[in-house]
Amino acid sequence: MAFVGATTADSEAALADLFRQHYRSLFRLAALLLEDAGTSEDVVQEAYIRVLARLERIRDPEATLGYLRQTVVNLSRSALRRRRLATLHDRSEPRAVAAPEDAGLAAFERAAVVHALRKLPRHQREAVVLRYYGDLSEAQTAIAMGVSTGAVKSSTSRGLAALAAHLEALR
Repeated sequence: MAFVGATTADSEAALADLFRQHYRSLFRLAALLLEDAGTSEDVVQEAYIRVLARLERIRDPEATLGYLRQTVVNLSRSALRRRRLATLHDRSEPRAVAAPEDAGLAAFERAAVVHALRKLPRHQREAVVLRYYGDLSEAQTAIAMGVSTGAVKSSTSRGLAALAAHLEALR
């Protein structure tokens, strides 16, 4: 797969192949960072659109997946910022949330983990999700987050400790 010097049709076919192979994992990544399936779909689609717009400038096609991941993380951050601003200015009544127990023990446990993840600070949540759910190495996580490997190690360690504390409090 080569983008620089490739025809537009070849490049678009290569990107379509990346879409088929990695859309679901990128969507799950966004969903864990965001909380909302609709916004997650929008974020992942926007990431692919941004890559498509820059295909001619991509020199290393093997780095495209890393670029997509980083774009998903960055777009998720932006969506969270917009959501936070909207929440600050929202004057409507809070919506009722369905009890996790209604869907059974498995759903409760999944909801508890996701809820605990959402309580983590952004960098810790991103590090834990990318490392353990995205199954990325520390170096790949650092690239996706735009931080050093040491920052990934620190954020992951603190995030896992905080997750353990949140989940232990539920027992």
